Amino acid sequence: MILTLSGTRSDEDSSNQDEEMDSHNETPIYVESPGEEILTRMSILLEQFLLYKYKMKQATLKPDMIKIIGPNYEEHLPELLRKAAERIEIVFGVDVQEIDSTRQLYDLICKINLPNNGRVRPGKGLPKTSLLMNILGMIFMKGNSAPEEDMWKFLSMIQVYPGRKHFIYGEPRKLITKDLVRLEYLEYRQVSNSDPPRYELLWGPKALVETTKTKILQFLSKVNDSIPTVFPFSSEEILGEQKEKAKARGATIASTTSKAHIPASVMARRDFPPLMKSHVSRPPDKKMQQQSKN
Repeated sequence: MILTLSGTRSDEDSSNQDEEMDSHNETPIYVESPGEEILTRMSILLEQFLLYKYKMKQATLKPDMIKIIGPNYEEHLPELLRKAAERIEIVFGVDVQEIDSTRQLYDLICKINLPNNGRVRPGKGLPKTSLLMNILGMIFMKGNSAPEEDMWKFLSMIQVYPGRKHFIYGEPRKLITKDLVRLEYLEYRQVSNSDPPRYELLWGPKALVETTKTKILQFLSKVNDSIPTVFPFSSEEILGEQKEKAKARGATIASTTSKAHIPASVMARRDFPPLMKSHVSRPPDKKMQQQSKN
């Protein structure tokens, strides 16, 4: 793979410098490690490649990642992979995990057990998990039920609108009020005695089983770049949720339970949780697809 970067010396300049070094019998020039800008480019390139492999329903081999970033950056792969994984987690709600240490095989794993590893519907596509987790967070912040109009007001701030196709989420109204309701991650019901009819959203039974309010708030904390701190507003409700889940598993709850850590920045925005990051890397173009084959 050929990558053109600013500040790279030409071959002629390099040859002249090598001749000058030999004539003066000097020690080799010290080569600095790549700068932050270059590493950022490499991590974004790696992020796009991981998303492309996910979209194609393929896991990623470590040697293929090295081909994408180039062998000169192989020693930086752990750092580049960590940065790419952080952005993928925030934007898409999936974790980059090594699924086979022997083969050095990596894949993107959905934080909530949505069908097709977060795609919701059969076929190829990008994960919908982050959208669901943000909606669940908004519902919790609104007192465990959220008016539909508030949800669309929130989603409009990330350019997600009903009836307008989104390049990640498809048609959002169908995804939220049909697909996620059918899959029992959301409940969509008419507000009692509303005339004209108004609708609200609640956590569905599968969301209650597969995640917790604590996990949702921790995710929102990462999205908002905040540090979780003790905040009393919902600690009793979250602790009650933890105890109920522990009882369901037949576990014993310790007599001294620590206070729940809730992101203060999240709790300060009780109307709407923090927005998902606006940075979303689009899948790689055809050139990258060709590079991955070579």
